[in-house]
Amino acid sequence: MSGMFWSLKAEREEIPVVSAVRRIRTILIAVVLTAVVSLTGLVSQTPAHATAQASASEIIADMGAGWNLGNQLEANSNGVPSETAWGNPAVTQSLIDKVKAAGFKTIRIPVSYLNDIGSGPNYTIDSSWLNRVQQVVDYAYDQGMYVLINMHGDGYKSVGGSWLICDSSDQTTIKAKYQKVWQQIATKFQGYDDHLIMESMNEEFDGQYGNPTQPCYSNINAYNQIFVDTVRQAGGNNSSRWLLVPGWNTNIDYTVGDYGFAIPSDQYRSSSIPSDEKRIMISVHYYDPWDFAGDESGTITQWGPSATNSSKTSTWGQEDYLDGQFKKVHDKFVVQGYPVVVGEYGSIDKSSYDSLNSKCRQDYAHTVTAAAKKYGAAAVYWDNGFNGQYGLGLFDRNTHAVTQQGIIDAIMSGVSG
Repeated sequence: MSGMFWSLKAEREEIPVVSAVRRIRTILIAVVLTAVVSLTGLVSQTPAHATAQASASEIIADMGAGWNLGNQLEANSNGVPSETAWGNPAVTQSLIDKVKAAGFKTIRIPVSYLNDIGSGPNYTIDSSWLNRVQQVVDYAYDQGMYVLINMHGDGYKSVGGSWLICDSSDQTTIKAKYQKVWQQIATKFQGYDDHLIMESMNEEFDGQYGNPTQPCYSNINAYNQIFVDTVRQAGGNNSSRWLLVPGWNTNIDYTVGDYGFAIPSDQYRSSSIPSDEKRIMISVHYYDPWDFAGDESGTITQWGPSATNSSKTSTWGQEDYLDGQFKKVHDKFVVQGYPVVVGEYGSIDKSSYDSLNSKCRQDYAHTVTAAAKKYGAAAVYWDNGFNGQYGLGLFDRNTHAVTQQGIIDAIMSGVSG
C-alpha cells in the first residue's frame, strides 16, 4: 500500500541522512564450504548467517514471522524520497534490534525512488539515497534477518514523481528507466546472500478497483520479466537470488485467476540451481474484509472467533474465506515450487469504538499467519509506525517500545503453531 495507511495506509502509500560507507562484502554460498588453509594458517570464512541455497519450503520456513518497515523509505516530500516525511523518525539500528528481539525473522523494507532518479538514458539513482537504503538494509541483514526490498511508490499515480504507470502511453521510456534502476539496485547488493530478497514492485495496477484491464496487465508482466532478467545479469549472487513478483495489485483472485498474470521466465538463472527448483516467489497482500481491516470508521470492529455482535461484523471475509484464499495461492503456485509471500496484512486499530476490537485484531493476525504456514507461505505484517486510532503500529518508532504485545504474540503463535 501507499500513503499514511500507507500514511495511515489509505484505501485501496527529509531529513537528509548521512550516506553509509559502501561495504565490500564477499559472501561465498555453496552446498559444501571447503576451508582452505594457507601457509600462514589462515582459514577462509563466511558470515555466521550465510547459508547454502535454500529450497522453496526451506526458505519459507526459515523466514518465519515478518514485519514491514512501513511509511519510512517509501515516504516522500514533493516527489523526493524522505524517510521522515510521513511523521516517523529516521530508522535506527536500535529499532531493528527491537523488532528482531520481538521474534521477527524477516523485515520488508518498502523503498521509493521517484525524483531521486536522474534523467535518461542512464537514469542514475542519487547515490546518497541508495547508500541510505543499503544502510537500513544492513541494520537487519547484519543481524541475520531476511530482508525484502522493493520499488514501492513509483507506481502510484497519487504520488508525486511516480512514473511506473502501467496504462501510460510511453511504455518504451518507462521500461528503459525501470531496467536501469533495477540494474543499479541489483549491482549495489550483488554480494548479499539469500537473506536479501528483491521484489519487483508493490501494488501495481491502473488505479481503478475492478477487474484487470489490458494492456495494463501485460505491461505489469513485462515489468516483472525485465526485473528478473536485469537482476539475474547484474553479477554476484543475483544469478541465484530469490526474486519476488506480484500480479495485479497483489490481489489474490486477480493473480491466481484467469486474468492474465504470467510468471516470468528465468533464463539467466545460475546453472548451479537444480533444474527442478525455482528461484521466483509470488507476492500477494491480504486486507480482507476491508471494512474490518482498513475502513476508517467505527462501524465494523469485530472479526473471527471472538466476535459477539453481528452488526459489528462484516458479512464476508471470515475465517473460512481467508482459508480458501490462501488455499488458492497454494494450489496455483506453491505446488509448482513457487513460494508465496503475503507481503502485507493487518487490521487498523478501532479499539476506541469497541473494546473487543483488540482481541479481534489479535485473532486476525494469528489466523493470517497460521493459514500462511498451513499453505506454505510467509506472512509479513504491515506496520505503518502509527499508534492510536486507525494505527497499525506494533512498536513506538521514537522509543522503540512494543505497543501491541498481544498482536505480536498472536503472530508468533500462528507461525509456531
